[in-house]
Amino acid sequence: MKLMKELWNYREMIISLVKRDLKSRYKGSVLGFLWMLLNPLLQLCVYTAVFSVIMRTGIEKYYLFLFVALVPWIFFSTCLSGGTTIIFAQKDMVKKIYFPRQVLPIVFTTSQFINMLLSFIIIFIVVFFSGIGLHARALVYLPLVMAMEYILALGITFLASALTVYFRDLEHILGIVSMAWMYLTPVLYDISSVPEKYLPVFQLNPMTPIIIAYRDILYYGRTPQLGTLQSALLLGVLVMAVGGLTFKILQRHFVEEL
Repeated sequence: MKLMKELWNYREMIISLVKRDLKSRYKGSVLGFLWMLLNPLLQLCVYTAVFSVIMRTGIEKYYLFLFVALVPWIFFSTCLSGGTTIIFAQKDMVKKIYFPRQVLPIVFTTSQFINMLLSFIIIFIVVFFSGIGLHARALVYLPLVMAMEYILALGITFLASALTVYFRDLEHILGIVSMAWMYLTPVLYDISSVPEKYLPVFQLNPMTPIIIAYRDILYYGRTPQLGTLQSALLLGVLVMAVGGLTFKILQRHFVEEL
């Protein structure tokens, strides 16, 4: 509670840093913030061309099946691999100014989360015109699933950012882990295609229920199963607790390590 109160007192700093990060990302480009919408739109065009003409699958509207899962995955994988650099990027501020160090992972995760939310504008438009349509009853659960993923991603960012201060090679290792993790998550395929004997392993993956829930809502137009939501919440909170505790312990010697 003390940490939460302290973070609340530094909310202006968090908001300011998030704004700065979003502005600096496309600073100097002609289109600026429009790239947040153009990036997912261009990705969708590529997936449509590849999976509708070249690599045809047996899944109807596979480009959409993939896209509604890939955008949330990109948010998570960016937090996993990109989170390794956030303490080093602000090392001068960490050394010279006192503030709760948790601010930095929160700022990075929130910035990436806003980027994902803007990408969902394209997803909504495509789903609406795809013939599948948007189902109001299912969409009620979308903010809940997004909140669960944010908690999970923040926990991962806490872990990645803190551990990399002590183990510099982790920055390169997590890039490989992120790629392998994607193939162990039902992003490119449906969970039903996984052999039953391997399902327990996939269920330990905290991103599995998240991806299933997104796909249920946006592709199948149905409400996620209660078991899926429970698994997503439980695993997300567990990762958040481990990540937050690890960060709290390791932050004490950040200055010396930097």
